[in-house]
Amino acid sequence: MDNSTIYVRERGSLRRVSDIVLAQPKPALSCRRTNPFVPRKEHFIFTYNEEGSLRYTTKSLFDITLLFVVDNIHHVDSLIGFPEQIGDKLFVAAEENRVFLNPEISSKALQLFSDAYGGMVLESLCLRNRFPLLHERMDEIKTFHNLKSLDLFGCKLGDNHELFQHLTSTSLARSLIQLFIGSNSLSDAGLQRLTAPIRMMHKGLDCLQLLDISYNNISERALGYLTCLPKLANLDVSGTSLKLGTGLKTTMSNLLGLIYSEKPLDTFDHSRCKTEGWAEQVSMFKCRFDIDRSSGQICTSTKTNFDLCLGTLSCWNT
Repeated sequence: MDNSTIYVRERGSLRRVSDIVLAQPKPALSCRRTNPFVPRKEHFIFTYNEEGSLRYTTKSLFDITLLFVVDNIHHVDSLIGFPEQIGDKLFVAAEENRVFLNPEISSKALQLFSDAYGGMVLESLCLRNRFPLLHERMDEIKTFHNLKSLDLFGCKLGDNHELFQHLTSTSLARSLIQLFIGSNSLSDAGLQRLTAPIRMMHKGLDCLQLLDISYNNISERALGYLTCLPKLANLDVSGTSLKLGTGLKTTMSNLLGLIYSEKPLDTFDHSRCKTEGWAEQVSMFKCRFDIDRSSGQICTSTKTNFDLCLGTLSCWNT
Protein backbone atom coordinates (compact mmCIF):
# COMPACT_ATOMS: atom_id res chain seq x y z
CA MET A 1 0.00 0.00 0.00
CA ASP A 2 2.88 2.40 0.66
CA ASN A 3 3.77 2.26 -3.05
CA SER A 4 0.20 2.81 -4.30
CA THR A 5 -0.51 5.82 -6.46
CA ILE A 6 -3.71 7.71 -5.63
CA TYR A 7 -5.35 10.42 -7.70
CA VAL A 8 -8.13 12.82 -6.73
CA ARG A 9 -10.18 15.08 -8.99
CA GLU A 10 -10.29 18.75 -8.02
CA ARG A 11 -11.89 21.46 -10.19
CA GLY A 12 -11.99 19.15 -13.19
CA SER A 13 -8.33 18.11 -13.00
CA LEU A 14 -6.63 15.02 -11.61
CA ARG A 15 -4.04 15.51 -8.90
CA ARG A 16 -1.67 12.89 -7.53
CA VAL A 17 -1.77 12.45 -3.76
CA SER A 18 1.20 10.82 -2.09
CA ASP A 19 0.49 11.28 1.63
CA ILE A 20 -2.83 9.44 1.95
CA VAL A 21 -2.68 5.98 3.53
CA LEU A 22 -5.86 4.00 2.98
CA ALA A 23 -7.35 1.90 5.73
CA GLN A 24 -5.87 -1.57 5.89
CA PRO A 25 -8.28 -4.45 5.28
CA LYS A 26 -9.56 -6.43 8.22
CA PRO A 27 -7.46 -9.57 8.78
CA ALA A 28 -8.87 -12.74 7.22
CA LEU A 29 -7.75 -16.20 8.28
CA SER A 30 -8.30 -17.68 4.83
CA CYS A 31 -6.42 -15.07 2.81
CA ARG A 32 -2.93 -13.61 3.09
CA ARG A 33 -3.49 -10.83 0.59
CA THR A 34 -3.55 -7.29 1.99
CA ASN A 35 -4.47 -5.31 -1.11
CA PRO A 36 -7.83 -3.64 -0.36
CA PHE A 37 -8.77 -3.79 -4.03
CA VAL A 38 -8.94 -7.60 -4.14
CA PRO A 39 -12.10 -9.47 -3.05
CA ARG A 40 -12.68 -9.53 0.72
CA LYS A 41 -15.16 -11.38 2.87
CA GLU A 42 -17.09 -8.13 3.40
CA HIS A 43 -17.76 -8.03 -0.36
CA PHE A 44 -19.94 -11.14 -0.29
CA ILE A 45 -23.33 -12.12 1.15
CA PHE A 46 -23.44 -15.67 2.55
CA THR A 47 -26.72 -17.61 2.71
CA TYR A 48 -27.90 -21.22 2.91
CA ASN A 49 -30.12 -22.87 0.31
CA GLU A 50 -32.97 -25.28 1.04
CA GLU A 51 -30.55 -28.22 1.10
CA GLY A 52 -28.45 -26.51 3.75
CA SER A 53 -25.53 -25.79 1.47
CA LEU A 54 -23.65 -22.53 1.90
CA ARG A 55 -24.02 -20.10 -0.99
CA TYR A 56 -22.63 -16.68 -1.59
CA THR A 57 -23.41 -13.75 -3.84
CA THR A 58 -21.32 -10.71 -4.57
CA LYS A 59 -22.44 -7.37 -3.14
CA SER A 60 -23.16 -4.62 -5.62
CA LEU A 61 -20.36 -2.31 -6.67
CA PHE A 62 -22.27 0.51 -4.95
CA ASP A 63 -22.26 -1.32 -1.59
CA ILE A 64 -18.57 -2.19 -1.95
CA THR A 65 -17.82 1.47 -2.70
CA LEU A 66 -19.79 2.57 0.39
CA LEU A 67 -17.72 0.20 2.51
CA PHE A 68 -14.50 1.58 1.02
CA VAL A 69 -15.53 5.19 1.73
CA VAL A 70 -16.57 4.33 5.30
CA ASP A 71 -13.25 2.59 5.94
CA ASN A 72 -11.47 5.77 4.85
CA ILE A 73 -13.95 8.40 6.10
CA HIS A 74 -11.13 10.24 7.88
CA HIS A 75 -9.68 11.13 4.46
CA VAL A 76 -12.92 12.65 3.12
CA ASP A 77 -12.82 16.44 2.90
CA SER A 78 -16.51 17.12 2.25
CA LEU A 79 -19.84 15.45 1.42
CA ILE A 80 -21.48 18.68 0.28
CA GLY A 81 -23.19 18.16 -3.07
CA PHE A 82 -23.78 14.43 -2.69
CA PRO A 83 -27.49 13.52 -2.85
CA GLU A 84 -29.37 12.97 0.40
CA GLN A 85 -30.07 9.34 -0.53
CA ILE A 86 -26.34 8.67 -0.82
CA GLY A 87 -25.66 10.48 2.44
CA ASP A 88 -28.29 8.44 4.25
CA LYS A 89 -26.89 5.12 3.01
CA LEU A 90 -23.35 6.22 3.82
CA PHE A 91 -24.39 7.22 7.35
CA VAL A 92 -26.04 3.83 7.92
CA ALA A 93 -22.91 2.07 6.68
CA ALA A 94 -20.75 4.19 9.00
CA GLU A 95 -22.96 3.31 11.97
CA GLU A 96 -22.89 -0.39 11.13
CA ASN A 97 -19.11 -0.23 11.03
CA ARG A 98 -19.03 1.54 14.43
CA VAL A 99 -17.30 4.62 13.02
CA PHE A 100 -19.11 6.92 15.47
CA LEU A 101 -17.87 4.93 18.47
CA ASN A 102 -14.24 5.51 17.49
CA PRO A 103 -13.15 8.60 19.46
CA GLU A 104 -10.30 9.28 17.02
CA ILE A 105 -12.53 9.88 14.00
CA SER A 106 -16.12 10.14 15.28
CA SER A 107 -16.24 13.93 15.63
CA LYS A 108 -14.75 14.48 12.15
CA ALA A 109 -17.18 11.98 10.63
CA LEU A 110 -20.21 13.57 12.30
CA GLN A 111 -18.99 17.02 11.25
CA LEU A 112 -18.82 15.86 7.62
CA PHE A 113 -22.43 14.68 7.69
CA SER A 114 -23.68 17.67 9.68
CA ASP A 115 -22.07 20.18 7.32
CA ALA A 116 -23.56 18.48 4.27
CA TYR A 117 -27.01 17.41 5.46
CA GLY A 118 -27.82 19.67 8.43
CA GLY A 119 -30.95 18.81 10.36
CA MET A 120 -31.39 15.49 8.58
CA VAL A 121 -28.49 14.18 10.64
CA LEU A 122 -30.01 15.39 13.90
CA GLU A 123 -32.74 17.92 14.63
CA SER A 124 -33.61 16.88 18.19
CA LEU A 125 -31.24 15.57 20.87
CA CYS A 126 -32.27 14.26 24.29
CA LEU A 127 -29.47 13.93 26.86
CA ARG A 128 -31.66 14.26 29.95
CA ASN A 129 -29.73 13.13 33.07
CA ARG A 130 -26.94 11.74 30.90
CA PHE A 131 -24.16 14.04 32.09
CA PRO A 132 -21.38 11.40 31.71
CA LEU A 133 -22.16 11.14 27.99
CA LEU A 134 -22.27 14.92 27.63
CA HIS A 135 -18.81 15.31 29.12
CA GLU A 136 -17.29 12.32 27.29
CA ARG A 137 -18.70 13.22 23.86
CA MET A 138 -18.57 17.00 23.94
CA ASP A 139 -16.71 17.25 20.61
CA GLU A 140 -19.30 15.12 18.83
CA ILE A 141 -22.23 17.06 20.32
CA LYS A 142 -20.72 20.35 19.17
CA THR A 143 -20.86 19.16 15.56
CA PHE A 144 -24.67 19.43 15.53
CA HIS A 145 -25.50 22.96 14.33
CA ASN A 146 -29.07 22.40 13.15
CA LEU A 147 -30.81 21.24 16.32
CA LYS A 148 -34.36 22.44 16.88
CA SER A 149 -34.68 20.85 20.33
CA LEU A 150 -31.99 20.11 22.92
CA ASP A 151 -32.72 18.52 26.30
CA LEU A 152 -29.88 18.92 28.82
CA PHE A 153 -31.99 18.53 31.97
CA GLY A 154 -29.89 17.24 34.88
CA CYS A 155 -26.54 17.42 33.04
CA LYS A 156 -24.66 19.31 35.81
CA LEU A 157 -23.80 22.30 33.62
CA GLY A 158 -23.36 24.89 36.37
CA ASP A 159 -22.79 28.56 35.53
CA ASN A 160 -19.60 28.29 33.45
CA HIS A 161 -19.95 25.25 31.21
CA GLU A 162 -18.11 25.28 27.87
CA LEU A 163 -21.30 24.21 26.10
CA PHE A 164 -22.76 27.71 26.62
CA GLN A 165 -20.60 28.98 23.78
CA HIS A 166 -22.04 26.36 21.43
CA LEU A 167 -25.62 27.09 22.54
CA THR A 168 -25.20 30.74 21.60
CA SER A 169 -23.21 30.16 18.39
CA THR A 170 -24.52 31.86 15.26
CA SER A 171 -25.10 28.58 13.43
CA LEU A 172 -27.14 26.94 16.20
CA ALA A 173 -29.04 30.14 16.98
CA ARG A 174 -30.72 29.97 13.57
CA SER A 175 -32.42 26.67 14.39
CA LEU A 176 -32.73 26.11 18.17
CA ILE A 177 -36.36 26.47 19.27
CA GLN A 178 -36.54 24.39 22.46
CA LEU A 179 -33.94 24.28 25.24
CA PHE A 180 -34.26 22.27 28.45
CA ILE A 181 -31.62 23.19 31.04
CA GLY A 182 -33.50 22.45 34.25
CA SER A 183 -31.76 20.92 37.31
CA ASN A 184 -28.29 22.08 36.28
CA SER A 185 -27.19 24.05 39.37
CA LEU A 186 -27.70 27.29 37.44
CA SER A 187 -27.90 30.59 39.26
CA ASP A 188 -28.74 34.11 38.12
CA ALA A 189 -25.11 34.44 37.00
CA GLY A 190 -25.48 31.41 34.70
CA LEU A 191 -28.51 32.88 32.93
CA GLN A 192 -26.73 36.21 32.69
CA ARG A 193 -23.80 34.52 30.96
CA LEU A 194 -26.02 32.39 28.70
CA THR A 195 -27.96 35.41 27.41
CA ALA A 196 -24.99 37.79 27.19
CA PRO A 197 -24.42 37.35 23.40
CA ILE A 198 -27.98 38.26 22.46
CA ARG A 199 -28.22 41.07 25.02
CA MET A 200 -24.93 42.67 24.01
CA MET A 201 -24.41 41.66 20.36
CA HIS A 202 -27.94 40.72 19.32
CA LYS A 203 -27.04 37.17 18.32
CA GLY A 204 -27.61 33.78 19.90
CA LEU A 205 -30.88 32.13 21.03
CA ASP A 206 -32.93 34.66 19.11
CA CYS A 207 -35.22 31.91 17.73
CA LEU A 208 -35.81 30.26 21.12
CA GLN A 209 -39.52 29.70 21.85
CA LEU A 210 -39.42 27.24 24.78
CA LEU A 211 -37.08 27.37 27.77
CA ASP A 212 -36.96 25.05 30.79
CA ILE A 213 -34.96 26.50 33.72
CA SER A 214 -36.75 24.52 36.42
CA TYR A 215 -35.09 23.28 39.63
CA ASN A 216 -32.28 25.83 39.49
CA ASN A 217 -31.26 28.37 42.10
CA ILE A 218 -32.60 31.43 40.28
CA SER A 219 -34.42 34.47 41.60
CA GLU A 220 -36.77 37.05 40.13
CA ARG A 221 -33.73 39.02 39.02
CA ALA A 222 -32.91 36.31 36.46
CA LEU A 223 -36.18 36.95 34.64
CA GLY A 224 -34.79 40.29 33.51
CA TYR A 225 -32.08 38.48 31.53
CA LEU A 226 -34.76 36.68 29.51
CA THR A 227 -36.37 39.83 28.13
CA CYS A 228 -33.89 39.74 25.24
CA LEU A 229 -35.43 36.53 23.85
CA PRO A 230 -37.90 37.95 21.30
CA LYS A 231 -39.76 34.72 20.52
CA LEU A 232 -39.94 33.17 24.00
CA ALA A 233 -43.43 31.70 24.39
CA ASN A 234 -43.05 28.95 27.02
CA LEU A 235 -41.09 29.13 30.27
CA ASP A 236 -40.76 26.49 32.99
CA VAL A 237 -39.70 27.83 36.40
CA SER A 238 -40.69 24.79 38.46
CA GLY A 239 -38.81 24.19 41.69
CA THR A 240 -37.02 27.55 41.76
CA SER A 241 -37.12 30.21 44.47
CA LEU A 242 -39.84 32.03 42.51
CA LYS A 243 -43.10 31.87 44.48
CA LEU A 244 -46.49 31.94 42.84
CA GLY A 245 -48.38 35.08 43.75
CA THR A 246 -49.80 38.32 42.45
CA GLY A 247 -46.35 39.92 42.37
CA LEU A 248 -44.81 37.17 40.25
CA LYS A 249 -47.77 37.11 37.88
CA THR A 250 -47.39 40.84 37.37
CA THR A 251 -43.65 40.55 36.80
CA MET A 252 -44.11 37.74 34.28
CA SER A 253 -46.70 39.75 32.41
CA ASN A 254 -44.82 43.04 32.41
CA LEU A 255 -41.35 41.67 31.63
CA LEU A 256 -42.03 38.69 29.38
CA GLY A 257 -45.64 38.93 28.30
CA LEU A 258 -46.41 35.64 30.06
CA ILE A 259 -49.59 34.80 31.91
CA TYR A 260 -50.62 32.21 34.47
CA SER A 261 -52.56 29.08 33.46
CA GLU A 262 -54.19 26.52 35.71
CA LYS A 263 -53.55 23.66 33.27
CA PRO A 264 -50.26 21.74 32.91
CA LEU A 265 -48.50 22.14 29.59
CA ASP A 266 -47.83 19.09 27.44
CA THR A 267 -44.90 20.92 25.86
CA PHE A 268 -42.84 20.21 29.00
CA ASP A 269 -43.81 16.54 29.20
CA HIS A 270 -40.63 14.50 28.81
CA SER A 271 -42.48 11.77 26.93
CA ARG A 272 -42.40 14.21 24.01
CA CYS A 273 -38.63 14.54 24.17
CA LYS A 274 -36.72 12.30 21.79
CA THR A 275 -33.67 12.13 19.61
CA GLU A 276 -34.62 12.51 15.94
CA GLY A 277 -32.53 12.27 12.77
CA TRP A 278 -30.14 9.87 11.13
CA ALA A 279 -28.01 9.88 14.29
CA GLU A 280 -30.86 8.59 16.47
CA GLN A 281 -29.62 5.08 15.65
CA VAL A 282 -26.14 5.88 16.96
CA SER A 283 -26.09 3.92 20.19
CA MET A 284 -24.63 6.65 22.37
CA PHE A 285 -27.41 9.11 21.40
CA LYS A 286 -30.39 6.80 21.86
CA CYS A 287 -32.84 8.24 24.39
CA ARG A 288 -33.47 6.27 27.59
CA PHE A 289 -36.78 6.24 29.39
CA ASP A 290 -36.77 5.69 33.17
CA ILE A 291 -39.90 7.48 34.36
CA ASP A 292 -40.12 9.59 37.52
CA ARG A 293 -42.81 12.08 38.53
CA SER A 294 -42.53 15.40 40.33
CA SER A 295 -44.46 18.65 40.72
CA GLY A 296 -43.66 21.92 39.00
CA GLN A 297 -44.50 25.39 37.79
CA ILE A 298 -44.74 26.55 34.18
CA CYS A 299 -45.28 29.69 32.11
CA THR A 300 -46.11 30.41 28.46
CA SER A 301 -47.02 33.41 26.34
CA THR A 302 -50.20 35.30 25.53
CA LYS A 303 -48.90 35.58 21.98
CA THR A 304 -49.56 31.88 21.31
CA ASN A 305 -52.47 29.51 21.71
CA PHE A 306 -50.70 27.64 24.51
CA ASP A 307 -51.91 27.83 28.10
CA LEU A 308 -49.50 29.14 30.69
CA CYS A 309 -49.14 27.32 33.97
CA LEU A 310 -47.54 28.14 37.29
CA GLY A 311 -49.48 25.45 39.11
CA THR A 312 -48.85 21.77 39.79
CA LEU A 313 -47.54 19.73 36.88
CA SER A 314 -46.71 16.05 36.46
CA CYS A 315 -43.28 15.95 34.81
CA TRP A 316 -41.72 12.96 33.11
CA ASN A 317 -38.00 12.71 33.84
CA THR A 318 -35.44 10.12 32.90
